[in-house]
Amino acid sequence: MQNEVRVILNLFVESKDLELVTDSLVKLSEVTDVYEVTGEYDIVCLLRTEGILAFREVLKNKILKIPGVKSTVSSIVLYTHKRDRKPVSE
Repeated sequence: MQNEVRVILNLFVESKDLELVTDSLVKLSEVTDVYEVTGEYDIVCLLRTEGILAFREVLKNKILKIPGVKSTVSSIVLYTHKRDRKPVSE
């Protein structure tokens, strides 16, 4: 995908809904990785979409509608320097 957008999405989740949220994220085709983490956020996931507007739609119409998701913080990947332990030239 030429205009592909990769996103690191940090989620704040209601504790009681953690399993429901992770199960729902795993089912989304745009979500490539889901991590339950320690620290400020509850879940970190990686997404790939066809563009920024596609990401907006996924966030607005899918992720933020999952019961238990309180809020999110998104980071758009601008450039990848290293992936899978190897330097990358995109």
